[in-house]
Amino acid sequence: MKLSTKGRYGLRALIDLAQYSEDEAVSIASIAARQNISESYLEQLVAKLRKAGLVVSIRGAQGGYRLAKPADTISVGDILRALEGNLEAVECSAQSEEGCQGSDLCVTKYVWQKINESIARTVDEMMLAQLVEESRKAHEKCKGAGNVDFSRKSCSG
Repeated sequence: MKLSTKGRYGLRALIDLAQYSEDEAVSIASIAARQNISESYLEQLVAKLRKAGLVVSIRGAQGGYRLAKPADTISVGDILRALEGNLEAVECSAQSEEGCQGSDLCVTKYVWQKINESIARTVDEMMLAQLVEESRKAHEKCKGAGNVDFSRKSCSG
C-alpha cells in the first residue's frame, strides 16, 4: 500500500491542528505555513476531513478549524480512510461478495487478508493524541539541541 499526498499531508495537517487548536481555532493559512502545504490543497483535504466529521469550522474573526472530537478518540485509520478511502494493500475478489472464480484453490487470498488486517489494526490502534505527543517530544528535543532549522523541519545536536 502506498499513501498519496492526500494521506500524508492530511495526517500532518491534522497533527498540527490538534497541537495548535487547544486554545483557539486554527486557520488554514497557519497550518499551510507550518507544514509547507499549499493553502488550496489543504482546503481540499480539510473539506474531506470535515465531511468525515473529524474537524469543524468556526466562523468569524477568530475563526478557523478545530477537531470535532478529542484527539484520543481519532485514529490514524479514521484520518487516512477519510482522505484515501479503502486502505487495503490488495483488493482480493475472493474477499468480496462477488467472489473469485479460483478462490477455492487460491491460497494467496490468505496472504492478502492477513496484510489487510495488519494494516487496519495498526492504523486503528494509533491515535492522533499519540502523534501529537510524539511531535511535542521531537520539538522539545530540537529545542534542547539548540540548532533548529524550521524550514527543513530538522534539528542537529
